[in-house]
Amino acid sequence: MTAISEAALQPLLQAVAGPDGGRTLGEAKAIKSVKLTGSDVAIAVELAYPAASQHAALTAALVAAAKALPGVGNVSVAIATNVVAHAVQRGVQLLPGVKNIIAVASGKGGVGKSTTAANLALALHAEGARVGVLDADIYGPSQPLMLGVSGRPESEDGKTMEPHVAHGLQVNSIGFLVDDDQAMIWRGPMATQALEQLLRQTNWQDLDYLVIDLPPGTGDIQLTLSQRVPVTGAVIVTTPQDIALIDAKKGLKMFEKVGIPILGIVENMAVHICSNCGHAEHIFGADGGQKMAAQYGTELLASLPLAMSIRAQADSGTPTVAAEPDGEVAALYKALARKVAAKVAAQSKDYSAKFPTISISKNS
Repeated sequence: MTAISEAALQPLLQAVAGPDGGRTLGEAKAIKSVKLTGSDVAIAVELAYPAASQHAALTAALVAAAKALPGVGNVSVAIATNVVAHAVQRGVQLLPGVKNIIAVASGKGGVGKSTTAANLALALHAEGARVGVLDADIYGPSQPLMLGVSGRPESEDGKTMEPHVAHGLQVNSIGFLVDDDQAMIWRGPMATQALEQLLRQTNWQDLDYLVIDLPPGTGDIQLTLSQRVPVTGAVIVTTPQDIALIDAKKGLKMFEKVGIPILGIVENMAVHICSNCGHAEHIFGADGGQKMAAQYGTELLASLPLAMSIRAQADSGTPTVAAEPDGEVAALYKALARKVAAKVAAQSKDYSAKFPTISISKNS
């Protein structure tokens, strides 16, 4: 019988592609251990991002890679996930209870940003992460309706708020604190103060990711978020339409100027498939997101369809990933979630918690 060795196995295992379709397991340093017992092999993998829907396929790929080596018998694979905090803007401290903040932004309204944010959060949760959603659109909050939750948040101490829970997500929004028909006639400073209170006075519980649904544009709220909130990275949502791309580019440049990494671009409403005949039509133009990504040296993370079901499900309070978790569109959102989470995982880690606290006293 041919003797097998870890040295011979490692290159085969490390060449296996990660669940995000990007880096290999070797590049991601995800192979934690390989144990040999005679001809049997036990492989331990630790992913830095959630990818529960891909565990079976990853296991099969690792088993096939190991058995390509003559003499290998039974192969077992254990996959764990360990999401850690990553670096944010210089001089901004992390938020208690939140490892990573992902801002979902657009330069223009009406491009489906809130729907994308809700489904991205649900997809991250479906892939195995602990996820929250902060609705930062003070003037036009959408998440209470989209996630089907209402009512004022509870407060145990009279100072902080407990987030609502909807479809497994922790959620807070100004929409929970005002009546549906109440107009928020606030100037910029009041709106930004409200955002900071929602963010910092909510008792977020051990979140891997907090998805912030930003209002469109590059005004006070976006500037406050980019300067005072510890944002790990931003996702820019646009349609392929030229007029939307013009504004999306402004949003992208704003994040670049304040040192927030751009995780990539989501092209929403990219193609419409007729529900009657199946004809595909690019109503808002084609390849706009791809061209923008190439122009600014970032990645097109997803091209999402213009589908009536996406709109109807969001309006009913059960977005697509929750309504049809095994459907084709949900699979697109999950692929988007894995790419976003993998992009976060590839960034520099946060080491501030490892620094000692320095105190100065008169006696020292």
